[in-house]
Amino acid sequence: TTLKGLEMARYQNLASYDLCYPQLLNMSCRGLIRPRSEAVLIYTLLSSISVLTVALNLLVIISISYFKELQTPTNTLLLSLAISDLLVGLLVMPVETVRYVEPCWLLGDLMCALSYIVGFTLTSASVGNMVMISIDRYVAICYPLQYPSKVTRSRVQVSVILCWFCSLLYNGLILKEHLRQPDRYNSCYGECLVVISYICGTIDLVITFIVPCSVIVLLYVRVFVVAVSQARATQSHVTPAVGLGKITAQKSERKAARTLGVVILVFLLAFCPYYYPSLAGRDISNNSSSWAIVSWMLYFNSCLNPLIYAFFYPWFRKTTHLIVTLKILKQDSSQINIF
Repeated sequence: TTLKGLEMARYQNLASYDLCYPQLLNMSCRGLIRPRSEAVLIYTLLSSISVLTVALNLLVIISISYFKELQTPTNTLLLSLAISDLLVGLLVMPVETVRYVEPCWLLGDLMCALSYIVGFTLTSASVGNMVMISIDRYVAICYPLQYPSKVTRSRVQVSVILCWFCSLLYNGLILKEHLRQPDRYNSCYGECLVVISYICGTIDLVITFIVPCSVIVLLYVRVFVVAVSQARATQSHVTPAVGLGKITAQKSERKAARTLGVVILVFLLAFCPYYYPSLAGRDISNNSSSWAIVSWMLYFNSCLNPLIYAFFYPWFRKTTHLIVTLKILKQDSSQINIF
């Protein structure tokens, strides 16, 4: 009876799996087949997140690109961040949805390698954008008189281009062996396995996480200390009749610093779980049981950023209304007073 029960359990276990390439028999992987209702539910949920991410970041991109009043150095950095977030929703999330739901990887070895290079490049670009945003707020708050001459749109645009180029080059070097031999870690056909060794993972941990996060935290500590001292100084020394414009400008800068501080805090919370294996001295692999949760936490950050803008920035709510109601189609609508 016991042997019969074990045989039935074994049969049921095999019945829940299917060969990715039946013609290859023992060379093919076996993939877990989800119940149809479960697969439809997951597809619907993750696809909705992907569409929402694309739509919200597209609103940010249109707003900053179209309305002249929003084309400032700070918003140029937000534009770059929104582009990386949009590409995550457009390119990375759909692939990861299929990877998570479907029992096998059927897009080929080359697409397996490219999907991770694209995902890692966009992630690194986001980190670079966050560092540049922190530097921008640091100069704006701590050196307000020198800010217009030090931080210009042309300098910011060059910095953004360099950030994207370095992200692509860096991740190409990290994953060059995987790109050269995409199936090097696969044990059977129908598998897309990527392993970042402990050494490469440690280097990536330092370059992409520890150093940028240290810079971001140190700059923001300095920013908030200066912002608090400025607020106290204006309350105790400046009369209502004098320096009203200066007070308004300082308040605006401090509000922008708080908002972007929230963006960076959420960003750091989303990144920490991804780098846990490197901190624990293990290889990073997409074959781990927690990979789906960790990776989607990272990707969902791309959806949260524009929601934070909508909550904190009145200009984003106003431009969204103008875009959705098609008022931007009117003549000279790009010159509308946003603030």
